[in-house]
Amino acid sequence: MLNTIWPIFIILAFVYGIFSGRVEQINTSIFDSAASAVELSITFLGTICLWNGIMEIASHTSLINKLTRCLKPIMKLVFPEIEVGSNVYQEISMNIIANMLGLGNAATPLGLKAMKSLQKENSQKDTLSNPMAMFIVLNTASLQIIPTTVIAIRTSLHSGNPTGIIFPVWISTLVALTAGIISSKIAMRYF
Repeated sequence: MLNTIWPIFIILAFVYGIFSGRVEQINTSIFDSAASAVELSITFLGTICLWNGIMEIASHTSLINKLTRCLKPIMKLVFPEIEVGSNVYQEISMNIIANMLGLGNAATPLGLKAMKSLQKENSQKDTLSNPMAMFIVLNTASLQIIPTTVIAIRTSLHSGNPTGIIFPVWISTLVALTAGIISSKIAMRYF
Protein backbone atom coordinates (compact mmCIF):
# COMPACT_ATOMS: atom_id res chain seq x y z
CA MET A 1 0.00 0.00 0.00
CA LEU A 2 2.73 2.46 0.93
CA ASN A 3 4.59 1.50 -2.25
CA THR A 4 1.66 3.09 -4.09
CA ILE A 5 0.87 6.05 -1.82
CA TRP A 6 4.37 7.55 -1.55
CA PRO A 7 5.13 7.60 -5.30
CA ILE A 8 1.73 9.24 -5.90
CA PHE A 9 2.54 11.94 -3.33
CA ILE A 10 5.96 12.53 -4.87
CA ILE A 11 4.55 12.78 -8.40
CA LEU A 12 1.76 15.12 -7.27
CA ALA A 13 4.30 17.33 -5.48
CA PHE A 14 6.45 17.56 -8.62
CA VAL A 15 3.46 18.31 -10.85
CA TYR A 16 2.20 20.96 -8.43
CA GLY A 17 5.68 22.51 -8.21
CA ILE A 18 5.99 22.67 -12.00
CA PHE A 19 2.56 24.22 -12.52
CA SER A 20 2.98 26.71 -9.67
CA GLY A 21 6.37 27.84 -11.00
CA ARG A 22 8.40 26.58 -8.05
CA VAL A 23 10.80 24.28 -9.91
CA GLU A 24 13.82 26.07 -8.43
CA GLN A 25 12.49 25.59 -4.90
CA ILE A 26 11.91 21.88 -5.63
CA ASN A 27 15.52 21.49 -6.81
CA THR A 28 16.85 23.33 -3.77
CA SER A 29 14.74 21.27 -1.37
CA ILE A 30 15.83 18.01 -3.01
CA PHE A 31 19.52 18.77 -2.48
CA ASP A 32 18.96 20.19 1.02
CA SER A 33 17.01 17.08 1.99
CA ALA A 34 19.70 14.80 0.60
CA ALA A 35 22.36 16.62 2.64
CA SER A 36 20.20 16.42 5.78
CA ALA A 37 19.60 12.71 5.19
CA VAL A 38 23.33 12.02 4.92
CA GLU A 39 24.04 14.06 8.07
CA LEU A 40 21.30 12.27 10.00
CA SER A 41 22.53 8.88 8.75
CA ILE A 42 26.05 9.60 9.96
CA THR A 43 24.70 10.70 13.35
CA PHE A 44 22.65 7.49 13.60
CA LEU A 45 25.60 5.39 12.49
CA GLY A 46 27.74 6.72 15.32
CA THR A 47 24.98 6.25 17.88
CA ILE A 48 24.16 2.74 16.66
CA CYS A 49 27.83 1.71 16.67
CA LEU A 50 28.27 3.03 20.19
CA TRP A 51 25.26 1.24 21.66
CA ASN A 52 25.71 -1.97 19.68
CA GLY A 53 29.29 -2.07 20.98
CA ILE A 54 28.07 -1.55 24.53
CA MET A 55 25.49 -4.33 24.09
CA GLU A 56 28.14 -6.66 22.67
CA ILE A 57 30.44 -5.99 25.62
CA ALA A 58 27.53 -6.38 28.04
CA SER A 59 26.59 -9.74 26.49
CA HIS A 60 30.05 -11.07 27.44
CA THR A 61 29.69 -9.96 31.05
CA SER A 62 27.28 -10.86 33.80
CA LEU A 63 25.36 -7.61 33.27
CA ILE A 64 22.84 -9.17 30.88
CA ASN A 65 22.21 -12.05 33.29
CA LYS A 66 21.63 -9.56 36.11
CA LEU A 67 19.25 -7.51 33.98
CA THR A 68 17.46 -10.70 32.91
CA ARG A 69 17.05 -11.66 36.57
CA CYS A 70 15.59 -8.20 37.26
CA LEU A 71 13.04 -8.79 34.50
CA LYS A 72 12.14 -12.25 35.82
CA PRO A 73 9.05 -11.25 37.87
CA ILE A 74 7.65 -9.19 35.00
CA MET A 75 8.47 -11.89 32.44
CA LYS A 76 6.66 -14.53 34.54
CA LEU A 77 3.59 -12.31 34.67
CA VAL A 78 3.62 -11.33 30.99
CA PHE A 79 4.77 -14.69 29.54
CA PRO A 80 3.42 -17.41 31.88
CA GLU A 81 3.60 -20.01 29.06
CA ILE A 82 7.39 -19.68 28.62
CA GLU A 83 9.78 -21.65 30.80
CA VAL A 84 12.04 -19.29 32.79
CA GLY A 85 15.41 -20.79 31.87
CA SER A 86 14.63 -21.46 28.20
CA ASN A 87 16.43 -20.07 25.18
CA VAL A 88 13.28 -18.16 24.12
CA TYR A 89 13.12 -16.53 27.55
CA GLN A 90 16.72 -15.32 27.18
CA GLU A 91 16.10 -14.01 23.64
CA ILE A 92 12.97 -12.12 24.68
CA SER A 93 14.81 -10.66 27.68
CA MET A 94 17.69 -9.47 25.48
CA ASN A 95 15.21 -7.84 23.10
CA ILE A 96 13.40 -6.07 25.93
CA ILE A 97 16.70 -4.84 27.39
CA ALA A 98 17.83 -3.53 23.99
CA ASN A 99 14.51 -1.73 23.54
CA MET A 100 14.71 -0.25 27.04
CA LEU A 101 18.12 1.14 26.20
CA GLY A 102 16.70 2.67 23.02
CA LEU A 103 18.62 0.34 20.73
CA GLY A 104 15.90 -0.29 18.19
CA ASN A 105 18.39 -1.37 15.54
CA ALA A 106 20.07 -3.83 17.90
CA ALA A 107 16.68 -5.00 19.18
CA THR A 108 15.34 -5.86 15.72
CA PRO A 109 17.60 -8.88 15.03
CA LEU A 110 17.11 -10.04 18.62
CA GLY A 111 13.33 -9.74 18.18
CA LEU A 112 13.35 -11.67 14.92
CA LYS A 113 15.40 -14.42 16.54
CA ALA A 114 13.01 -14.58 19.50
CA MET A 115 9.98 -14.64 17.19
CA LYS A 116 11.48 -17.56 15.22
CA SER A 117 12.03 -19.44 18.48
CA LEU A 118 8.46 -18.70 19.57
CA GLN A 119 7.19 -19.98 16.21
CA LYS A 120 9.10 -23.25 16.72
CA GLU A 121 7.22 -23.74 19.99
CA ASN A 122 3.89 -22.72 18.46
CA SER A 123 1.58 -25.70 17.94
CA GLN A 124 -0.57 -23.90 15.33
CA LYS A 125 1.92 -22.63 12.75
CA ASP A 126 -0.64 -20.50 10.88
CA THR A 127 -1.84 -18.63 14.00
CA LEU A 128 -0.05 -16.36 16.46
CA SER A 129 0.33 -17.86 19.91
CA ASN A 130 -0.38 -15.75 22.99
CA PRO A 131 3.35 -15.28 23.73
CA MET A 132 3.94 -14.19 20.13
CA ALA A 133 1.12 -11.63 20.30
CA MET A 134 2.36 -10.32 23.64
CA PHE A 135 5.91 -10.09 22.29
CA ILE A 136 4.66 -7.95 19.39
CA VAL A 137 2.87 -5.67 21.86
CA LEU A 138 6.03 -5.36 24.00
CA ASN A 139 8.10 -4.45 20.94
CA THR A 140 5.57 -1.92 19.72
CA ALA A 141 5.05 -0.19 23.08
CA SER A 142 8.47 -0.75 24.60
CA LEU A 143 9.61 1.09 27.69
CA GLN A 144 12.42 3.47 26.74
CA ILE A 145 14.89 4.38 29.48
CA ILE A 146 17.42 5.94 27.11
CA PRO A 147 15.70 7.10 23.88
CA THR A 148 18.90 7.15 21.84
CA THR A 149 17.20 7.57 18.47
CA VAL A 150 15.23 10.62 19.57
CA ILE A 151 18.30 12.10 21.23
CA ALA A 152 20.32 11.51 18.05
CA ILE A 153 17.68 13.21 15.92
CA ARG A 154 17.48 16.18 18.30
CA THR A 155 21.28 16.41 18.34
CA SER A 156 21.50 16.35 14.55
CA LEU A 157 18.93 19.16 14.38
CA HIS A 158 21.07 21.21 16.81
CA SER A 159 18.63 21.13 19.71
CA GLY A 160 19.60 23.26 22.68
CA ASN A 161 18.66 20.41 25.03
CA PRO A 162 18.62 17.09 23.15
CA THR A 163 18.11 15.05 26.33
CA GLY A 164 15.16 17.17 27.49
CA ILE A 165 12.84 14.60 25.98
CA ILE A 166 13.81 11.82 28.40
CA PHE A 167 11.23 12.39 31.15
CA PRO A 168 8.24 12.72 28.75
CA VAL A 169 9.44 9.59 26.92
CA TRP A 170 9.53 7.66 30.22
CA ILE A 171 5.94 8.65 30.98
CA SER A 172 4.55 8.01 27.50
CA THR A 173 6.28 4.66 27.00
CA LEU A 174 5.29 3.46 30.48
CA VAL A 175 1.65 4.38 29.83
CA ALA A 176 1.73 2.77 26.35
CA LEU A 177 3.37 -0.41 27.70
CA THR A 178 0.92 -0.72 30.59
CA ALA A 179 -2.10 -0.15 28.34
CA GLY A 180 -0.74 -2.64 25.78
CA ILE A 181 -0.13 -5.38 28.33
CA ILE A 182 -3.49 -4.95 30.06
CA SER A 183 -5.49 -4.83 26.83
CA SER A 184 -3.60 -7.84 25.45
CA LYS A 185 -4.20 -9.88 28.60
CA ILE A 186 -7.91 -9.04 28.41
CA ALA A 187 -8.11 -9.88 24.68
CA MET A 188 -6.26 -13.18 25.21
CA ARG A 189 -9.10 -14.40 27.42
CA TYR A 190 -11.55 -14.10 24.54
CA PHE A 191 -9.46 -15.13 21.53
